[in-house]
Amino acid sequence: MQTSVTRGLEKAQDIYRSRNKSAVALASRGKKIMGYFCSYAPLEMITAMDFFPFRIQGSMDESVTKADAHMPTIACPILRSGLDLGLKGKYDFINGFVAAHTCDCQEKFCSLVQRTLNLSYYHLIDLPHVVNANSVDQFKEKLKLFQATLEEHAGRKMDNNRLKEEISVHNRQRDLVADLYMLRRHDPPLLSGTETLQIMIALMCMPIEEGSHMIEEILEELSRREGPPPKSARLLLWGSPLTETGIVHMIESADAHVVMDDICVGTRHFFPKVEMTDDPLDGIAQRYLDGIKCPRTIRDTTASFQTDLEERFGYLKEYVEKWQVDGVILQSVRYCDTHGFEVPDVKSYFEQMGIPAIYLEHEYTKVALAPLKTRVEAFLETIG
Repeated sequence: MQTSVTRGLEKAQDIYRSRNKSAVALASRGKKIMGYFCSYAPLEMITAMDFFPFRIQGSMDESVTKADAHMPTIACPILRSGLDLGLKGKYDFINGFVAAHTCDCQEKFCSLVQRTLNLSYYHLIDLPHVVNANSVDQFKEKLKLFQATLEEHAGRKMDNNRLKEEISVHNRQRDLVADLYMLRRHDPPLLSGTETLQIMIALMCMPIEEGSHMIEEILEELSRREGPPPKSARLLLWGSPLTETGIVHMIESADAHVVMDDICVGTRHFFPKVEMTDDPLDGIAQRYLDGIKCPRTIRDTTASFQTDLEERFGYLKEYVEKWQVDGVILQSVRYCDTHGFEVPDVKSYFEQMGIPAIYLEHEYTKVALAPLKTRVEAFLETIG
């Protein structure tokens, strides 16, 4: 007899494969769907106004045909694919779109969304690119502007108590995700990297409380799961967004466990929590600008280059130690300058810790993964 907890993992896999299903069903019942593309969209503010935030993603299964008229082929292929799906009507259930200036390419993508898709609401958050006291204050003012446009669109004011409740709801899910990642510290891990990515992507395509309940079911199931056979290495995966599990599955099929990640559909999106503050916008501004560790954000320089590395990447040392990482796969989709420029420094930081690292730049296609497996296998031989 199938248990409810088994259905938790199966539900995550089903939503991963059919990501629009929950949103289309909610839209048919009159729910307003707010699309977003990047982890910098303040989700608590969106749900506090009773909108359902849905993460727009590209697809490696569908060729880009319509977006070529708007974006060059040397632009980020994930953004091109996301726009292409929108132009083909795959995101017609979305009423509005929250954009954030994370990189120049994404800013252009967001302006194209505004121009080409028939949306009743659009707002671009001009996110600061540095972290200091002044920039956090500046970001708070931009959040106030975002709040004002949401209120105008919804026809009502945002209630601070409701916003604080939503912060608690989102923080609870972040705690549950952290519990899932704890199970990957086991040797061997109780949850594969492929399964983890499926769950993370599913969470960004379903209502927050429904997603939290799904994680509780999955945690119960995993508490009774036997670990898989051991493999030759425990790896950390760093880099640009992943919309499919292909690259993770390829690595794990090469006799390695992907036990931890630093990607913006994984720990970057879910690990930072919002601190409860008297004015909830203070905690939100701090979490989204400083808490999310994306290469698009510059930290203040210090007295030495080595100290700078610690300031920028110190959290990665904790990942390496707690998840017993043997090696690192640095990956970036082609034309992602934001991550590509960061690779030399972050690779040097890992190697100074005695952790070998390899960089893979990949096309946004599944057929391009096969040649990369040979490089991963050779890399694993150096670890062994």
